[in-house]
Amino acid sequence: MKRFVTQGFRVANVAITLLAYLFLVHSPPGLAAASERLHAGPSSWQNDLAPIGPQDWSEDRAAHLLERAGFGGTPEEIKQLAALSPETAVDRLVAYHAIDNSHLKPFDHSGVHDPGLEPFPPSRPATTALARKTGEALGIQVKSSGNRRLQPVVNKFFYWLRASMLETNRVGYWWADRMLRTHRPLEEKMALFWHGHFAVNESKVRDYRKHLRLLEWFQEHGSGNFRDLLLGVAQSPAMLSFLDAGQNVKGSPNENFAREIMELFTMGVGNYTEQDIREAARAFTGWYYDDLRFVVSVGKHDDGPKTVLGQTGNFDGIDVIDVILAQPATANFIAAKIYRYFVREELSVGLQQQLGNLLREYEYEIAPLLRTIFLSKDFYSAASYGTAIKSPVQLVISTYRKLGLDRVPGAPDFNDVTGALGQRLFYPPTVAGWAQGRSWITPGLLLARGNFVYEVFFPNISFIPHDRYPRDGKIRLVDRKIAQGMDISTATVPGGIDTGSMAESNMMADRDEAFNTRYGSYKGWQ
Repeated sequence: MKRFVTQGFRVANVAITLLAYLFLVHSPPGLAAASERLHAGPSSWQNDLAPIGPQDWSEDRAAHLLERAGFGGTPEEIKQLAALSPETAVDRLVAYHAIDNSHLKPFDHSGVHDPGLEPFPPSRPATTALARKTGEALGIQVKSSGNRRLQPVVNKFFYWLRASMLETNRVGYWWADRMLRTHRPLEEKMALFWHGHFAVNESKVRDYRKHLRLLEWFQEHGSGNFRDLLLGVAQSPAMLSFLDAGQNVKGSPNENFAREIMELFTMGVGNYTEQDIREAARAFTGWYYDDLRFVVSVGKHDDGPKTVLGQTGNFDGIDVIDVILAQPATANFIAAKIYRYFVREELSVGLQQQLGNLLREYEYEIAPLLRTIFLSKDFYSAASYGTAIKSPVQLVISTYRKLGLDRVPGAPDFNDVTGALGQRLFYPPTVAGWAQGRSWITPGLLLARGNFVYEVFFPNISFIPHDRYPRDGKIRLVDRKIAQGMDISTATVPGGIDTGSMAESNMMADRDEAFNTRYGSYKGWQ
């Protein structure tokens, strides 16, 4: 069957797709939004943080809570939540650490990384320069004679880039499966929020392990204390790599991290000066990482006096973080961003101030703030009902939950689908993360959402990921080989191809039995 495009589709297929779209793609204005508003609270509830009472609780409002605090639920899950009091229902979602989640397994590393890759050079020229200087790089010796003596080193460089990209895709699938199957939906919803707030991109980090460590930090501390969360992010190898910590040294500070921590991560534009950024950058000098460990290079740290946001001292990075957290603007900024993520995009200055005051009162503990929001009349008011436009990841996971799936399917491919919709995990477009709201539903992206629903009902089971697609037509498709009776090992060995035309880095990945077996299993079940 053909994809849902602007011409050449069948009327019956379009009708099915549109019906599914109306029920599964929650974006106003539409039937779903109009239906939800019928069950919204009165307009007087808007901006009121007082809790709703038992008489205000219903199945519809339980569904609204599950949709916002998680990824939606099945009718049975909604009924179970509605049978509780609103306080108990919210506590079950927010105080999730008491809920058993042992059915979810940790990420299964392929073993593709080896210690010789560390420290991984920032570029191919840097790799070859190191190899020329020392005779070795990335655990590979330079050839003693002959032509292209550095080629094995270059091959290893590109091999790791490709391997890390594939492993990052696996982490994306693993995380998507957790979102779908978890008994703690708010845990993963908060991790997704922080993943966009503290955005890092694999194209620059180039190490799936660093992404995984940061993701696990979000999962562990996502609803905990914001200071702990922020400090862990500031010292994470993923963030240090992404924001050029290696270039931030005494006498020549790099302002990237200091600027982003103030502008995007804590206070927002207009609450600091350029001088504050320059001084804060000095405090973060010497912060770096050794493989997956945070380290401070004492010789590269500027230990002189600094003045940041009106405070003076021999500050290091931790001191600066504490100075930032003491600013009223920080609590207001973080509370407002959390509110926009879970409730609605527009909020008054007065409500933002209220939320900021609460976060300060809670000493930057996120869970009590979430509890207040989810119990508030404002959360169930007409202004907050049927007004959220789901991000691509939320859309895909909530669709699968509503369909009762027990795992993320291989077709359509989760990473490619969400990427086509504008949100590929671990690849945010900028350090500011992904834009929200109506940016998700441009005309082109609306068409892509329709394509997604079509592919859910009519999956393309012959899907081949783009990096494996045989562009020259000489490689037979793996499924055809298996259909001819080959075993999986034989079917995944390149055949019928001029091996001279294949990049050796690709051939290395194909010959690496451990990696290829893992990757074959990962792609095979799809």
